[in-house]
Amino acid sequence: MKDSQSKPRSRRVLDRSLLVLGTTTLAAGLGAMTLAPGLSAASSHREAPLIAGDPRADNTDVYAFTSPDKSDTVTMVANWIPMEEPNGGPNFYAFGDDLRYNIKIDNTGDGVADVTYSWRFRSSYRDDANQFLYNTGQVTSLNDPDLNFRQVYDLVVTTGGKSRTVLRGVPAAPSRTGQASMPDYAALRKQATFGLPGGGKTYAGQAEDPFFADLRVFDLLYGGDLSERGQDTLAGYNVNTIAIQVPKKQLALRGNSSRNPVIGVWSTTERAGVTVNDSRDAKVDKQWKQVSRLGNPLVNEVVVPLKFKDAFNTLNPSQDRTVQPVVDKVYDPILPKLIQQVYGVPAPKTPRNDLAEIYLTGICKVCGPIKADLNAHRLNKDAALRKIVPAEELRLNMAVPPTAKPQRLGVLAGDLAGFPNGRRLADDVIDISLQAVEGAAQTGVLVPALADGDKVDTNEVPFGASFPYVALPHTKNVNRGPGATGRSAEQTATENTAASTAIQPTQAAALAGAGALLLGVGGFRLRRRKES
Repeated sequence: MKDSQSKPRSRRVLDRSLLVLGTTTLAAGLGAMTLAPGLSAASSHREAPLIAGDPRADNTDVYAFTSPDKSDTVTMVANWIPMEEPNGGPNFYAFGDDLRYNIKIDNTGDGVADVTYSWRFRSSYRDDANQFLYNTGQVTSLNDPDLNFRQVYDLVVTTGGKSRTVLRGVPAAPSRTGQASMPDYAALRKQATFGLPGGGKTYAGQAEDPFFADLRVFDLLYGGDLSERGQDTLAGYNVNTIAIQVPKKQLALRGNSSRNPVIGVWSTTERAGVTVNDSRDAKVDKQWKQVSRLGNPLVNEVVVPLKFKDAFNTLNPSQDRTVQPVVDKVYDPILPKLIQQVYGVPAPKTPRNDLAEIYLTGICKVCGPIKADLNAHRLNKDAALRKIVPAEELRLNMAVPPTAKPQRLGVLAGDLAGFPNGRRLADDVIDISLQAVEGAAQTGVLVPALADGDKVDTNEVPFGASFPYVALPHTKNVNRGPGATGRSAEQTATENTAASTAIQPTQAAALAGAGALLLGVGGFRLRRRKES
């Protein structure tokens, strides 16, 4: 048995790889990184202090998964602008013209993007002198003269330091202003979906918010009364979605997804800053500042302390290991202590090397106590191990095939195609994260007191079976007055089926009461690490 005061080998190795910052140095560094309130923002549904002033830059969720209907491709979905109330006119919801929206892929494990997809938007009105309406009549196509406000975008792909524009001036789908204005939004979505050179496709426009959760968890974990769980706080709201589906070979190290199947995915938002112009040079350099960043769900919400949230959003994953106070909160997290305080569930012993695997290194047998080779960059055969660093990324093993019957608890339910191996739309990340933070990923046994999680197990409407998979935007307002019955969405399954056949998320398989979970793909197993 290890001495309780000594560090496990995995922690010592990580410490040696860190640029350890003292408290004074860190405070000075974070002060330099923190942007002015008008420029700095946060991601994941308003979780950082400065986000309220910059919703167009607020990246709410990121998803990455092997496409269920096209298994030689990966689909990545990133959402912005939280809590979009349907009927939120007259201006509705637009991507920012002064922002650059990015989805980034690290296939070497060094925390630096090897492939970056960037979307830049431009807005215009047909008539802004004599109209106040977003649309002046029923909109049946993206070129409809009744669509007064419109956005187009350029899509730039950067690989190996070289950028090329693969789409230029193509239209985004508009905000859905209502059933009367846009009765067939599925047709507009289809028109706003574009093929990409070399294979794949992309979509930009509005969608139903796919995140489902009872966010009253932040009210002291439902106020200490678990009977009050079960309301989907995000039900009925929309988001602005950017989705892209690309062949796996375009993402994999050396273009070989068989030898190198593991990638790390995250998204960022950058705001155009000060332009630098030398009067002797015609060239004008526009500086971009990263104001939002999101990889794994809930990291900046419940892992990163308040003091560092805004600064975290400005960091590249390669820099994560340099911020020791944030790294420390992975190994000694706040949430289990709060759960113990409110509900008396004992917090697992620290250091939490299992959480470091999930968030910083990926899961592999030599990475930590979770004894499975699942999604660590070191599993790539052509990876340079000396260059791999701990970095917070949403890691996906593209070699794991889609599951015929997805389980909402993902890997915890024996479904290796789910979170934390990537993230699918129907993965119940609140329940998974609660169980993981209480040690279930290491023990293979769910914590009984929290087995029901937030009691919101599925999205309020079904997801689609084909790209871009997200559901169509809602048209009924969420706030219907004190006399309204219920808050469930009034969008019908038939309406979603117009775009594609619906997939209904399934309940997790029954789990054995004792022992480890047996994972059914490729012989992976989660079991308790033997103590030395």
